[in-house]
Amino acid sequence: MPRITGIELSDVRFPTSVEKDGSDAMNKDADYSAAYLRLVTDDPALYGCGFTFTTGRGNDICLMAIKEYAERLVGREASEVYGRPGVVYRELQGDAQLRWLGPEKGVVQLAVAAVLNAVWDLAARAAGVPLWQLVSELSPEELVDAMDLSYLSDELTADQALEFFRTAQQGREERLAVLRESGYPCYTTSPGWLGYSDEKLARLCREAVDEGYRHVKLKVGADRAEDERRLRIARETIGPDVSLMIDANQVWEVDQAVDWVRSLAGFDLLWIEEPTSPDDVLGHRSIRERLAPTGIGVATGEHGMNRVLFKQLLQAEAIDFCQIDSCRLASVNEILPVLVMAARRGVPVCPHAGGVGLCELVNHLVMIDQLIVAGTSEGRVAEFVDHLHEHFVDPCVVRAGAYTLPSAPGYSAELKAETLAEFSYPDGSYWARARTAEV
Repeated sequence: MPRITGIELSDVRFPTSVEKDGSDAMNKDADYSAAYLRLVTDDPALYGCGFTFTTGRGNDICLMAIKEYAERLVGREASEVYGRPGVVYRELQGDAQLRWLGPEKGVVQLAVAAVLNAVWDLAARAAGVPLWQLVSELSPEELVDAMDLSYLSDELTADQALEFFRTAQQGREERLAVLRESGYPCYTTSPGWLGYSDEKLARLCREAVDEGYRHVKLKVGADRAEDERRLRIARETIGPDVSLMIDANQVWEVDQAVDWVRSLAGFDLLWIEEPTSPDDVLGHRSIRERLAPTGIGVATGEHGMNRVLFKQLLQAEAIDFCQIDSCRLASVNEILPVLVMAARRGVPVCPHAGGVGLCELVNHLVMIDQLIVAGTSEGRVAEFVDHLHEHFVDPCVVRAGAYTLPSAPGYSAELKAETLAEFSYPDGSYWARARTAEV
């Protein structure tokens, strides 16, 4: 039987700040980056890739934490690791010394996400199927075994989750046929970065509509007059029938958020995303209640540190749209219970995917949600950002504004060898050239 013989770590950074890709009110100079892990076995054909997303500096710190967790898996039979990902998850999260650095938040949580993403990739590769298929074909008992239900019993117990999955199995094949035919609807943030010129904003909005997108999102929050002007350009370009959303990336106080968004309500907005601190459950509830007369919903979750925060957001009725992140929550093990809690509350999950590789992972997660959790994509839309997909061995494919079903085995997390050679920091060929140019 194959054994895990080692780990390979890469600090991968892309110079997205040069063209202002990824620029918003909070992140003005983001270099989209991945703390990247490869689990190696003594079978060259069997390996697992995972990563977590950062915006540049600090990527190396994430790698240090990933190393602490991933080295635990070296020497084990691969089947022992990928056969029971729930057991591996609980072992890693149970490390009392590393847990002290969180618990279940910050760098250590990002590290667990990267390692478990690699474990799930390994599991899907071993099974010879894409991750969405592997997970959606697990039995209800296997799904519950994989999930982290700790601290959730006042909202979701193991028995409730088991009954939920048993019921949700009904109609799976019909939903799979729909996904094969139509895909899963997505929205684009690509036109909306704050650093873009008016001309680029208008051009990208036109292109989005021409390509079939029915939802477009813009970044806001740096200057109210600028927000009004840019939203006017976007709305005039996309027309009245395409949904328009805004994202403040956490920059406002609660009262400021309400006042600012009310002033933009004339642009017929679907939601305001991350209007304040991602940890402020009661602040989000206040914003939601006070914006209700405008018809603008509240969305958040991309910086949701763990399933407990999502439990509180849902219990407090603080959000209209639940935005999971594939690398902020601790992989499929923690994402599944959030999907179930949201479905039981009737809150649509609209995943965040504005970062390197996040679209690739989210493409699997939305398929899982439709197949065995929510059972529908109605009222739901997943983020798509058209950046950096060419660096992945199995990039996501979007057609007519919809994600298509991945077909290659794994979690679509593997970066190309030439990408690692060029963009690994600080010695990849791109960064070496950049240092030379500065001299």
